[in-house]
Amino acid sequence: MKKIEAIIRPESLEAVRNALNIAGVTGLMISEIEGHGKQKGVVQQWRGERYKVELLPKAKVEIIVKDQDVGRICKTIIDNAQTGEMGDGKIFIYPLEDAIRIRTGEKGEAAI
Repeated sequence: MKKIEAIIRPESLEAVRNALNIAGVTGLMISEIEGHGKQKGVVQQWRGERYKVELLPKAKVEIIVKDQDVGRICKTIIDNAQTGEMGDGKIFIYPLEDAIRIRTGEKGEAAI
């Protein structure tokens, strides 16, 4: 099992969520976060004044998948979140030791 953590633009969230649903993802977690990558934020202008916004709004999507589904799910996220502009986000993949469904006690892949 693997945990896929995708940091994406908030405006891409609905397209990614719908595509993951079509791809057969049954469970996911979404968090609204703030952060920055290499660009260290953006400079914006308001009423003639320039100011730097260092922490940009992002959406974090967390999914637990079987090992064989990692590539397909990552491709689904990329296909629906990629704009080609700086700030599209990142995907992180972590090994997952175990999962336990609290209600039934099921373990491993049966729990996801």
